[in-house]
Amino acid sequence: MEEHGGGSAKIGMWLFLMSEILLFGGLFLLYAMYRAREPTDFHAASQELSRFDGTLNTAILLTSSLTVALSIHELVERKSSRRAQLLIGTTIALGCAFLVVKGFEWGTKFAHGLYPNSPTLLARPKGEILYFGLYFSMTGLHAVHVIVGLGVLTVALVLLRRDKITAERHEILENGGLYWHLVDIIWIFLFPLFYLIS
Repeated sequence: MEEHGGGSAKIGMWLFLMSEILLFGGLFLLYAMYRAREPTDFHAASQELSRFDGTLNTAILLTSSLTVALSIHELVERKSSRRAQLLIGTTIALGCAFLVVKGFEWGTKFAHGLYPNSPTLLARPKGEILYFGLYFSMTGLHAVHVIVGLGVLTVALVLLRRDKITAERHEILENGGLYWHLVDIIWIFLFPLFYLIS
């Protein structure tokens, strides 16, 4: 019965992840359509973003994907709850670091008046207005997903410490890891779309 419950939870998680992929897939299609219409403006607007910040956040999230995967491995294969806790804690710290970098980046855009409906942005060409509208919408939605993921991983960490998650009962941690990988994959698409336009 417990195995059936775990299987149902995993299927439910995959269905949820598919719905999230459809959501972001629609946004990626919208981005592609507008970029095809306004390639010059999109390129010009992308020069306003910090490639260093984007690259740093990519490295942070890729590392966090590794640590969350290793945490599951440590718990399930090596039966080490302590190491799993350390790795989940590292993943949470990396997720927070991602949000800090993104917060500084958004703060810089706001300081320069490059945010939706600002007078500075509205004075720019239509394509640049569209670009920054999509940038804030898509990276903002992604940041919400990061925050939700951090919440899920924090709950998993607490349950690990209380021995509610074990090598035999690890569905919550595994599903949290799957969700975190989705967050990372979405960023892998966002990074080149916004930061590496040529």
